[in-house]
Amino acid sequence: MDFNVSRRAVLGTGVGLGAGLVTGTGTAAATRGAVAIVGCTVIDATGAPPRHDMTVLARGDRIAALGPARSVRIPGDAAVVDGRRRFVIPGLTDAHVHSSGIDTVDPPLYLVNGVTTVREMSGYPTLHEWRRRVAEGTLLGPRSVIASPLIDGSPSLWTGLGAPYVEVADAAQARAAVRQVAADGADFVKVYSRLSAESFTAIAQEAHRLGLEFAGHCPDAVPVTAASDLGQRSFEHVFTTWYATSGHEDEIRRALSRLVVEAGDYNGWLHRVHPLEVTAARTFDPRRAARVFRRLRGNDSHQTPTLVMHRVLDLPGTVDADDPRLRYIPAEVRAGWDFAMQEIYLDGRTPQEAAEHEELFGHRVRFVGALHRAGVPVLAGTDTGTSYVYPGFSLHDELELLVRAGLPPMRALQAATRDPARFLGLGSGTVRQGAAADLVVLDADPLADIRNTRRIHAVVVRGELITPERRDAMLEAVAAAARTVPPGVAVAGCRC
Repeated sequence: MDFNVSRRAVLGTGVGLGAGLVTGTGTAAATRGAVAIVGCTVIDATGAPPRHDMTVLARGDRIAALGPARSVRIPGDAAVVDGRRRFVIPGLTDAHVHSSGIDTVDPPLYLVNGVTTVREMSGYPTLHEWRRRVAEGTLLGPRSVIASPLIDGSPSLWTGLGAPYVEVADAAQARAAVRQVAADGADFVKVYSRLSAESFTAIAQEAHRLGLEFAGHCPDAVPVTAASDLGQRSFEHVFTTWYATSGHEDEIRRALSRLVVEAGDYNGWLHRVHPLEVTAARTFDPRRAARVFRRLRGNDSHQTPTLVMHRVLDLPGTVDADDPRLRYIPAEVRAGWDFAMQEIYLDGRTPQEAAEHEELFGHRVRFVGALHRAGVPVLAGTDTGTSYVYPGFSLHDELELLVRAGLPPMRALQAATRDPARFLGLGSGTVRQGAAADLVVLDADPLADIRNTRRIHAVVVRGELITPERRDAMLEAVAAAARTVPPGVAVAGCRC
């Protein structure tokens, strides 16, 4: 969710702040030609055991060769990375981001953190411009899949809050909205919380007719099982899915049907659904959950928990005011984060509600573990753009939280590599010959400790090598850009 404090949305206006370092110019000039990572341990994300003393050879945007180090010939023009005692994994995907629109900040922060693909959950025109520039080589950034502007019911939670949305009051308007976002080039339709059941069904039918997928929030008026049966491909966050796993679901549904929210009253909506979340968490029924999860799994509906976002909003005391990552965040963005935290999330939160939010976060983590054990596919996403969720960096926090929830390190890694690649139709998301040359070279084993995904030595994105020195230079350039972003151009975030 993106709340624009200055009411001037860079993404919406197409304002750019210059490509600078991220274009591959200057001291961070691109390393082109073949790239050979020699003598490494390959963790290919298929679930197979690690393979030791391997060489990965990338040429262009594909992996040209993969085999034992002694058997792979290294061409003379290759840039060679010493892979001894290092580990190679596929490039990472953050399956839920809201980029700020500042091209000198978000794209390089994704890449230096090994995030080579993002699913953008806001339909801003600038995101399409970024993708064009990445494709033509004038902007160094991740691959991207881009949502439509969110489609919400009437009145919308987003009225007057500065982000792109479409408000629909009935099925006819819902169908028209889908046709419009399809014509505008959206990769998929994003659905939102206040859609009526009639409008949601119309969106599902029209999206199917046009060959578009749809994903997003599960609307208050639609049970998650019904949304899944209608074809919703992914459910974002962990604050609606579990209504259907409650022994008091009927009571919760009646309360939701009576819920009235004024236009743009996001804070009011959060307060009104909070006690229903608590009820659902406290009345979790494993047998009902098993039936719900079986339905989701059978429909191949995915869950993107965004636990790192929930931790910030449920446990605001965990936010570190001295976090070293703040040096990469422009002051205007941080001001927006603070505005959203105080005015949207925390305004009116009582001590009792604060204690209940702590309880809810514990349940969210356990719920994700239950989803995993039931075989519901989980995607790693962060909700970057939310207050104190950092581009690139926070995906590593999400992986750690997924392991805390009960996913083995390999499964957590697959939730950020193989599984989103398949979900998004972007290839295998693994390390194999012919696969995309998106790779991360780590200094320690992520299967021994998932926190080791942070120990990045080098990154390869579409066959282009980001060496340790170049990576350091990119981080310094982002820090410099963050200090010089002029006031009034940043979009801050909230849960969306």
